[in-house]
Amino acid sequence: MTSTADDLVRCPWTGDDVQYRRYHDEEWGRPLHGDRALFEKMSLEGFQAGLSWITILRKRTRFREVFAGFDPEAVAEFGDDDVARLMTDPGIIRNRAKIQATIGNAALVRAMAEGELDALMWSFAPARAGARPRTMADVPAVTPESEAMSTALRKRGFRFVGPTTMYALMQSAGMVDDHVEGCWRAQ
Repeated sequence: MTSTADDLVRCPWTGDDVQYRRYHDEEWGRPLHGDRALFEKMSLEGFQAGLSWITILRKRTRFREVFAGFDPEAVAEFGDDDVARLMTDPGIIRNRAKIQATIGNAALVRAMAEGELDALMWSFAPARAGARPRTMADVPAVTPESEAMSTALRKRGFRFVGPTTMYALMQSAGMVDDHVEGCWRAQ
C-alpha cells in the first residue's frame, strides 16, 4: 500500500507520482459509460500495450487533441495524410500499427448503433465474486471475461484488443473493482 502526505492509503501501483494518484483517486475503477468514452479508453489501452500506463497518461491530453477528442465519426475519416501527421507528432506514441488500428476501430464504432459498443463491452463485466484482492499479486492480468470480450471484439474486426489489454480496460472503466484491501477507494 502507498500512503502519502494526504494520509490516504492507495493501491501500490500509484507510487509517488501526483498524476498517477489523481488518476487512481478520480478515474480508475469508476464505472465509465458511453461509446465515445469507451472508444477513447480502448484506443489508449491499445497504445499502452508494451508500455507503462503513466506514459499514456502523461500524453493523454495530446492524444485527445490529435485524435479529435476520440470522436469515432471524425477519427474514422482519417486518411494517409493524418497517419503521416500523427507519425511525426512527438506528443503521442508514434506506432503506425496502433494509429491505423485506432482509425479502423473508429470506423467499426461508427458503423455500430448508438450505445452498442457500451452495451457490448459492459456485457462482459463479471458479477463481483470472491474476496477483494489483498495485494497486487492477487490481481489477475487476464480473466475469462476479458478473453471473451477480446474474442467478441476481434470477431467484429477490432485490433489491439487482446485479453490483457481488455482486462486493463475493464479495471480502468470500472467493470471490475481491483482496488486492494486497505485502499481508501476499496468499497
